[in-house]
Amino acid sequence: MTEALKKLIEATKTLDQTKSDKEQQRRSFAYGNTKFENDRITREMVDKQAELLSKGAKG
Repeated sequence: MTEALKKLIEATKTLDQTKSDKEQQRRSFAYGNTKFENDRITREMVDKQAELLSKGAKG
C-alpha cells in the first residue's frame, strides 16, 4: 500500500457521513449484492424498493 493511499484511508476515518450519504451507500451495497446474483436487477428497482421501505409500504 502506498503512503498516499494510507493517508487517504486515515483521512476518511474522521469524516462524518450525512444521512443521505449513508442511504446512498446502503442502496449501492444492495444493488451490488443483488446484481451479482441476478442480472435483471437494476438500480431503479433498488431505488424504488428503498423508497417504498422508507414510507413503510411493502412492495
